[in-house]
Amino acid sequence: MLQVCLFPKANLYRNISTAISYICGVTMIPTPELLAAGNEKAIARAITWVENNHPQAQDLLKKLSGNSSVIGITGPPGAGKSSLVNALAKYWSSQNQKIAIVAVDPSSVFNYGSLLGDRLRMQSLFLMPNIFIRSLSSRGSLGGLSGSIIEVVDVLKHAQFDKIIIETVGVGQSEVEIAGLADTTIVVSVPESGDEIQTLKSGIMEIADIFVVNKSDRDGAGAFASHLQKLAHIRATENWEIPVILTNAMAEKGILELSEAIDQHRTFNLNNETINDLFAEKAYTLIQKHKMQGIQILSLRNEISTLRNNHTFNLYAYVESKLNLNE
Repeated sequence: MLQVCLFPKANLYRNISTAISYICGVTMIPTPELLAAGNEKAIARAITWVENNHPQAQDLLKKLSGNSSVIGITGPPGAGKSSLVNALAKYWSSQNQKIAIVAVDPSSVFNYGSLLGDRLRMQSLFLMPNIFIRSLSSRGSLGGLSGSIIEVVDVLKHAQFDKIIIETVGVGQSEVEIAGLADTTIVVSVPESGDEIQTLKSGIMEIADIFVVNKSDRDGAGAFASHLQKLAHIRATENWEIPVILTNAMAEKGILELSEAIDQHRTFNLNNETINDLFAEKAYTLIQKHKMQGIQILSLRNEISTLRNNHTFNLYAYVESKLNLNE
């Protein structure tokens, strides 16, 4: 019997088989074995499980392991982060490496769905068999990441990707969350990012393992890079001084130098005690998330709407009532 399906959203999925699985209701149970084998439908399903707090997601996560390199790419809007991800992924793919890209998009304040869809800017990567792309909604997270990003990364690590790239939404100084997740954090700037004082004040600069000055063909790129090098020298440790790499991602210039810097930092970080701090941050985040289970923002909104309509709403009294319920 021929099964006929409509594909109104087929362009949103990794490939036709994934679209068929979603729209026609063909279910896939992700197992550690399928993930380790690189089954893309199992990987996609496992990510959906952890995003939606599926009842079996926690049992699956406890069976996963992996040691992939996680690279976080962050920076202000317009810095060319997506273009840099494109160029890096293409280069590593040409080196026969298996790459996963997690593009975290801004979310709608009404339904928490993704607004931009960074994969629309990565169309040249779609047909590359060793590149997997997934967009996540930030769902209101102030740190520029998705609330389920730790679990998603662990799914991808078990799938034996050589490198996992996380591109954040680019919301500015609040994006320091990425430093607690990535092995290597790349802060992307452009020559017109601002004067010296603003750069020194910017909290986002404090999380960099590597500085990238993108669009380096523009005026002032050399002077801006020189300033960053001075800043990096001030913050240098005995074992690591933050490199400053000039790139032009659209022309794929500087990508080899950036790749080498990432590999060097990976070697340094494996022998660095700060890895314990990173795991502590991840554990803290997961414990906090578990404690918040059962609290849905839409339910809060409805309750607040009712209280405000009755002119009985006080934010602090309302929060205290919720805390008392959870004790």
